Amino acid sequence: MSFHRSCLAAALLLACAPAWADPVAVHCGRLFDARSGQMRGPHTLLVVDGRIQQVVSGGNADVLGWQAVDLRDKVCLPGWTDLHVHLGSQSSAQSYSEGFRLDPVDYAFRAVGYAEKTLMAGFTSVRDLGGTVSPHLRDAVAQGLVKGPRIFAAGRSIATTGGHADPTNGWNDQLSHLIGPPGPTQGVVNSVDDARQAVRQRYKEGSDVIKITATGGVLSYARSGDAPQFTVDEVKAIVETAHDYGFRVAAHAHGTEGMKRAVLGGVTSIEHGTYMDDEVMRLMKQRGTWYIPTFYAGRFVADKAAIDGYFPEVVRPKAARIGALISETAAKAYRNGVRIAFGTDQGVGPHGDNAREFIYMVEAGIPAAYALQAATVHAAEVLGVDDQGVLEPGKRADVIALAGDPLEDIGAVMDVRFVMKDGVIHKQP
Repeated sequence: MSFHRSCLAAALLLACAPAWADPVAVHCGRLFDARSGQMRGPHTLLVVDGRIQQVVSGGNADVLGWQAVDLRDKVCLPGWTDLHVHLGSQSSAQSYSEGFRLDPVDYAFRAVGYAEKTLMAGFTSVRDLGGTVSPHLRDAVAQGLVKGPRIFAAGRSIATTGGHADPTNGWNDQLSHLIGPPGPTQGVVNSVDDARQAVRQRYKEGSDVIKITATGGVLSYARSGDAPQFTVDEVKAIVETAHDYGFRVAAHAHGTEGMKRAVLGGVTSIEHGTYMDDEVMRLMKQRGTWYIPTFYAGRFVADKAAIDGYFPEVVRPKAARIGALISETAAKAYRNGVRIAFGTDQGVGPHGDNAREFIYMVEAGIPAAYALQAATVHAAEVLGVDDQGVLEPGKRADVIALAGDPLEDIGAVMDVRFVMKDGVIHKQP
């Protein structure tokens, strides 16, 4: 294929694009600078081959022969990242029984729809923290077989026996004896050696990130939602082995002691953090540990706990107690300087409604600009990538546009009018 092509708009210092490129000029009325947290005036984004080639101030740069997208009455932002989703499922009153009735393929078909809803809501990347579907869905999206966000997949979560993410919790004796106790292959560990094996198994299965359940959980069929479930040595073994493969480690944690052990063990992020205390906050600041509060999940489970029959009775009191505390904890963590990034735990709540998390963050006292940074530059740092989260030359052309200015009215995040991922337009006015 020939590379010969007329170089257009020399005044803009554009390089000649390859013949197969589909260059696009995106004219924005305003543009959110994720690095500074400030809203800028009109700009034009020049996109070639999935990357932003140039950002031109003024928003009126006409490039002959390029596809033009007119968003002059819209606000452009980097595509958002949700760092905590579960695309293979979505909570309902039937969720617990469905685990015995549905096959993996059923969850996979559901996940296709959930992925597209997430993308159309403005989330061009997600970190899927637990589920056997997610690595396969990641590959299908990357191959262009289905529409969805860029997926960083954890695969199976790593738990301890009886802990949150032990897949046999709540099974009767007959089933338990028939299947036998789960081990590292299934993500259940009880020693340092088990911990290393479980990480290596996730590598074998194609995971991108490791997720551990450092404490009990709200929705698992078990009594405790906050008891610690790993030793520090086990966490360290997981983190050290994960680093061998270039993985980062996310730790689900509600209880204080479990969080402390996870932070001391070297995890990248704490998810939920319900009972986080001053000591844990101090350790997180010292070690640079990120906090992903998941406001949405806390509110959702607290609301559903009030409905008879929605959760099993062993789950209901945890949902009512823990869910209601997340907002208070996250607000305190922000005031104390803990670094916060964006995650919803969608799959608990409905997919496609992820942006409501911004509203909950602002209601808790987190500035709108910081909330938007949490889903852009902060999220990229948590993922360990440097090619997304900002609208700058050389970065991925992940661009979304809102009808209104979220710095003036955070509710504008619920009205996404334009979505581009890797230079491909998926939604436009």
